[in-house]
Amino acid sequence: MSTMTLHPPVSIRVSTVRLTRRGRLVVFLASLVVLLCVGIALGAGSVASEEAGTPEPTRVVMVGTGDTLWGIASEVADDGDVRAMVDRIERLNALDSAFVEAGQRLRVPLT
Repeated sequence: MSTMTLHPPVSIRVSTVRLTRRGRLVVFLASLVVLLCVGIALGAGSVASEEAGTPEPTRVVMVGTGDTLWGIASEVADDGDVRAMVDRIERLNALDSAFVEAGQRLRVPLT
């Protein structure tokens, strides 16, 4: 008959790491550098072509007193999609909002 002996389990001592203020700053700055490198690497994937695109045909409209961008877009939109036309006019003129002032010149697409 064979005998089997059991040994007590081996205890593993786990030490905790405590970071000082300087250590936390180093870890924080290192993570910022990693994020910056990842952002630059992902941003480098943007590619533009060498050929210029064809510009959208536009005409210039002078904003009158009481005119709104919605009203101008509704006059220009042939298909009735005024919201899409407002977006196109905002992009063409690099507008931050739909606010326009009397006397302002806007480029609107020819439809």
